[in-house]
Amino acid sequence: MKVITGGVTAPKGFQAAAAAAGIKYQDRKDMAMIVSEAPAVTAGTFTANVVQAAPVKWDKELVNQEKCARAVVVNAGIANACTGKEGMEYCRKTAETVEHSMGIPARQVLVASTGVIGMQLPMERLSAGIEAMVPKLNSSKKSAHEAACAIMTTDTKSKEAAVVLEIEGQTVTVGGMCKGSGMIHPNMCTMLSFITTDLAISKELLQEALREDVKDTYNMVSVDGDTSTNDTVLLLANGMAGNPEIVEKDENYRKFTEALHIVNTTLAKKMAGDGEGATALFETKVIHADTKEHAKILAKSVICSSLTKAAIYGHDANWGRILCALGYSGVNFEPDDIELFFQSKSGKIQIYKNGTAVDYSEEAATKILSDEEVTVLVDMKMGQEEAAAWGCDLTYDYVKINADYRS
Repeated sequence: MKVITGGVTAPKGFQAAAAAAGIKYQDRKDMAMIVSEAPAVTAGTFTANVVQAAPVKWDKELVNQEKCARAVVVNAGIANACTGKEGMEYCRKTAETVEHSMGIPARQVLVASTGVIGMQLPMERLSAGIEAMVPKLNSSKKSAHEAACAIMTTDTKSKEAAVVLEIEGQTVTVGGMCKGSGMIHPNMCTMLSFITTDLAISKELLQEALREDVKDTYNMVSVDGDTSTNDTVLLLANGMAGNPEIVEKDENYRKFTEALHIVNTTLAKKMAGDGEGATALFETKVIHADTKEHAKILAKSVICSSLTKAAIYGHDANWGRILCALGYSGVNFEPDDIELFFQSKSGKIQIYKNGTAVDYSEEAATKILSDEEVTVLVDMKMGQEEAAAWGCDLTYDYVKINADYRS
């Protein structure tokens, strides 16, 4: 298993392109396209919000009813959410534009949108964007990077990841890109994530692998407690690596799920660290919990605490807020038994033990909390299970960004 540079074009047979279509932004590329040379079996997971954008409904139907897809079209700036029958019609027209331009059946074209809710897409601009991207499609890292940049909204950084592994003597690659910065909360986020692989695998196992991994990656991210209308993760596997098709949960399946987990974890952490207005990635890792589920609940509770997030922004070792968040999580535990630590690249320091603060240096704690990646380590002393969750600090800029979002 090897982490490499690259994104959605790293696996064999995948191409990407980007275009400035003027959907909402007038000064940047705002559309992206991913195309597989061969039909790719497809899996997907989607928002838990009852209010679901038109692209979510379109993709859910295709993922559930069709075995394969060949293209994904993404726009930034307008979410195509709460847009009624017209919004669904725009999804169909988007797919038909690809069919007309490339000969790919409309039922093999997935779509995704991100941006302002309630606005209708300018369909003529979107169609022109597709026409502009088709001749630009290629498998270069540059094209993958441009696609990752084009799907950003309030993101400040593009987000890509890729991993190479070997299965049955064949080189298999898993690559991905995502966007997400605000309206992010467990059970998916304003998050669009697109994962590609040249692995040969059955649709059923591909869907199971994605569904299970999302629980420990994207669903462990929270920026602001808001679950979006547009959350989508799509996974396409075109089989061009040439490995024997994976049809059972054997060692080859395990290797793939490990690679998928690396890509998804990397992308999830990049989203958390790029939360709107954030200055730091804030991780909570719970160890020695009695059950996996309890570990996840406890970790989420801490990274979702506004008071704790504000303390991280202030580089303030206010451990009482962490203990409080653990206490209202719904998990029963003995507070006097647990231990708390802060850690970062600057070091590790214990702050709580035996029901009270330990004699620690506030200056050392502040230095640790001033780094760009900060971890709260919670030792529950109850068992052998563990989990991690990721968020970011809460800053003045979060309010500024969201107060001005539509203007």
